Amino acid sequence: VQLVESGGGLVQAGGSLRLSCTASGITTGDIYDMGWYRQAIGKQREKVASIENGGSPFYADSVKGRFFASRGNAKTTVYLQMNSLKPEDAAVYYCYCYLWTRGENYWGQGTQVTVSS
Repeated sequence: VQLVESGGGLVQAGGSLRLSCTASGITTGDIYDMGWYRQAIGKQREKVASIENGGSPFYADSVKGRFFASRGNAKTTVYLQMNSLKPEDAAVYYCYCYLWTRGENYWGQGTQVTVSS
């Protein structure tokens, strides 16, 4: 499974960005969750949002009401719409895909989000 991310960049505080992540190598019978983590300099990687198989979306408290995760029609793409961005949202954002059918987790290459104050 390979994950390819796009959409990071530089934005002013209060602005918006949309991240995309597309997975390849997933077969029809696979059951999987997809979502996003982020890691700021000097901090641990933290879970930001996810869309789990058959479940409700998860959002970290720090992004509730501002970030929204969604899946594409093909279900192998996950988006993260980030609104009202704050300087503390600046981080490298990593897409992940956990395959329940294989018990394996995969990561994207990461995309940098920079928020200027």
